[in-house]
Amino acid sequence: MAEKHFYEQKRFTNNYLIPYFLKFVPDFHNKKILEVGCAEGGLIEALQENGMYAVGIELSPERAVVAKEKNPKLNVFVGDITDPNLANQLNETFDMIIMREVIEHVPDKKAAFENLVRLTSSDGFIFISFPPKFSPFAGHQQIGKSFMKAIPYLHIFPANLLKIVAKSLREDDSYIDEIKHHFQTGCSINEFERQCAAHNLISVKKEFFFFRPIYALRFGLRTISLPNIPLLRENISFGCETLLKKKGK
Repeated sequence: MAEKHFYEQKRFTNNYLIPYFLKFVPDFHNKKILEVGCAEGGLIEALQENGMYAVGIELSPERAVVAKEKNPKLNVFVGDITDPNLANQLNETFDMIIMREVIEHVPDKKAAFENLVRLTSSDGFIFISFPPKFSPFAGHQQIGKSFMKAIPYLHIFPANLLKIVAKSLREDDSYIDEIKHHFQTGCSINEFERQCAAHNLISVKKEFFFFRPIYALRFGLRTISLPNIPLLRENISFGCETLLKKKGK
């Protein structure tokens, strides 16, 4: 499974992310890049193969080990984006930070944004994508084994009821607790925008998707965008994707 994730990350970077960044980030190929939550390191390897300087931080030591096993030359470090000492540990700033499908797992959003700003050079860019907290599969219920994994909005139902159903379907004992935890730490688009405003981050490009770009790679589905309408973007959108720019001093 880890190897599958690595190659998916790499293909998505080459097929979607690099063309996207070349279009919207000036002089992208000469940027110093930091990926927050780099997992198995597929994105980092793709950027390095394009001659770029790229560093990754990953919360999970196990996933960081996989990244180094796949390519010992990868600059991947174990770290927490909410750690107040992270900037001192890395001891450098970056022209661009990429944070894909991570912010929804971070309990302390304010601390995460403070570090993102500290680690971004003046007038640098930050790219963040995430499933909104109230979207159909924000609980990550797709990790299940039974038909429960295909039920939208499962995470909003009472935990006691869900545990009874999950037990009868022989789901893992931790399945419902994990879904509820994902929902609890999730990030709504309104909260995301408040954090951006509080940390002087300007939106360069923002999109909402019913079918996200990654679905083209995973399922062969055509990407479908949604308009920036409150009900749609918070409750129907499967993903928010935003390119931000740090205001220079």
